[in-house]
Amino acid sequence: MISYTLFETPIGHAGLAWGDKGLVGVYLPEADRENARRSFLRRYPDAVEASPTPMAEAAIAGIRELLAGKPNALLEAPIDIERVPEFDAKVYEIARAIPPGETLTYGQIAEKLGDKLLARDVGAALGKNPWPIVVPCHRVTAAGGKLGGFSARGGINTKVKLLAIEGARVLEPAPPKSARAKASEAPQPSLFD
Repeated sequence: MISYTLFETPIGHAGLAWGDKGLVGVYLPEADRENARRSFLRRYPDAVEASPTPMAEAAIAGIRELLAGKPNALLEAPIDIERVPEFDAKVYEIARAIPPGETLTYGQIAEKLGDKLLARDVGAALGKNPWPIVVPCHRVTAAGGKLGGFSARGGINTKVKLLAIEGARVLEPAPPKSARAKASEAPQPSLFD
């Protein structure tokens, strides 16, 4: 059985799901609690809301700390790594070792895996990361000081904001949008709305 809880952070309402073997998923904060709940339950439709276990409480405390700007690598938070393919698990293990405020490139992770040509595969694995923040995919950037992508709500702007909270030096700010582009887009809530 998968249990979940929503919790408040300094930047919004986040979600955490867990099972017998550790964390099953993390949902990044958003402004509206009920919106967070609906989005979380789309990812984990069979999850049952429950009071956090001591393991979940410790993970929540660490996430709150990190999102308040206090360095916390969240390495003590157990994740149910058996839920993901072996390649993805290796990528997540390397990403988890990146300290708050620092970054690695997709290519650097690929080299650690033994083949720099795996950079796109690294990006694909990080795009499916079920534990954002705990497995800090936001700390992985593209080569040449570019930020690369970010699949979470708010996209690259969310990545920039997470890195800024951690005090990371961000080399490429999110490009400004023209008034016409803003008007033609459907509103997309971000981490800080």
